[in-house]
Amino acid sequence: MPDTGGRRLPRTLHPVAWWIWALALATAVSRTNNPLLLLLVLAVLGYVVTSRRTEAPWARGFVYYLYLALAVIAIRVVFRAVFGTGITPHDHFILQLPEIPTPDWYAGIRIGGPVSLEALLSAVTEGLRLACMLCCIGAANTLANPKRALRVLPGALYELGVAVTVSISVAPQLVQSAQRVNRARRLRAGRTKGFRALRSIVVPVLEDALERSLRLAAAMDSRGYGRAGSATPASRRLTGVLMLLGMCGLCAGAYGLLDPTAPRLLGLPAMGLGALLCLGGLRLGGRRVTRTTYRPDPWRLAEWAVAGCGVLSAVILFGNTGFDPAELNPSLYPLGWPALPVLPAAAILLAGAAGVLSPPPAPRPIPPSAPRPTPPPAPGPTTAPAVSREEVT
Repeated sequence: MPDTGGRRLPRTLHPVAWWIWALALATAVSRTNNPLLLLLVLAVLGYVVTSRRTEAPWARGFVYYLYLALAVIAIRVVFRAVFGTGITPHDHFILQLPEIPTPDWYAGIRIGGPVSLEALLSAVTEGLRLACMLCCIGAANTLANPKRALRVLPGALYELGVAVTVSISVAPQLVQSAQRVNRARRLRAGRTKGFRALRSIVVPVLEDALERSLRLAAAMDSRGYGRAGSATPASRRLTGVLMLLGMCGLCAGAYGLLDPTAPRLLGLPAMGLGALLCLGGLRLGGRRVTRTTYRPDPWRLAEWAVAGCGVLSAVILFGNTGFDPAELNPSLYPLGWPALPVLPAAAILLAGAAGVLSPPPAPRPIPPSAPRPTPPPAPGPTTAPAVSREEVT
């Protein structure tokens, strides 16, 4: 075994570990409206993505998710300013828009009118929370290979897994197409920018997306996706019934756990029964699908560490122990700088430890350079032939 000097060998982390980490962080984000914590989440996502992304085409699309996050915040602010609600006389008004009168049945919502600083700040914080959730999903798409995640799904869910894989790989493919078209425009000296360049970019990107869809459909059809296999109609119906009843049991159990006034049978018993029915449906449906795995993805200590630090951050924020829960959602009345709770901030920084606990990605292979031609030897000084005395005389 080669000596690595105590360093970890580069490898690709299991895609499910990245998705668990990202979804747990998005769950933690849903708990707070504190802008300081939300900005800290964005910083953690940027650090982990920068340090652990690969050289794959889908790994370059996180910046586009940031653009989408800015657009979400801007749209939320514009809508809050135009369709203002909840204005109080104690607000600090900073702008007066033309107000459009509305009928009586449209009471409670106004179009235009005064815009307060409190309403804009509330819109910014709400939009920032949604933007952080989008960036969490973007980080998972950037760090995890969606095609590798399909291999770990149960056999009964392979059709659903294919649909989900195709849907979540649309955004990385569009990013890759847009980058390729933009690179081709620069090579052709395309100097137009902004909205003028939109038409020259959108049409090639859509054409490339259609070509990719057709190639993907042909490849999936040639590999037998969508086939019924050896399952009989009765077994398929039984699988569907078990899965449907199991999902209903899980929903009823979740409702029973969230509502303290619900009967006890709607709590853990209903959730346990629903889980058993779902497992039975997955077991029965998996018999009709036979798959082989080439080079299975290992689940080692690094996967447990990455998934665990994300889940632990969500548990701390939902635990409401060790800090004041009001610090997660600071009030805008009166206006003031929000406080940074120490324990939730430490929990978010703990999620950022995934950039250290995960193994480094494999470096990009350097193509071998062509051998340079050997120059011919420089001609030396010519020596005149020796002439004897006899020849001279």
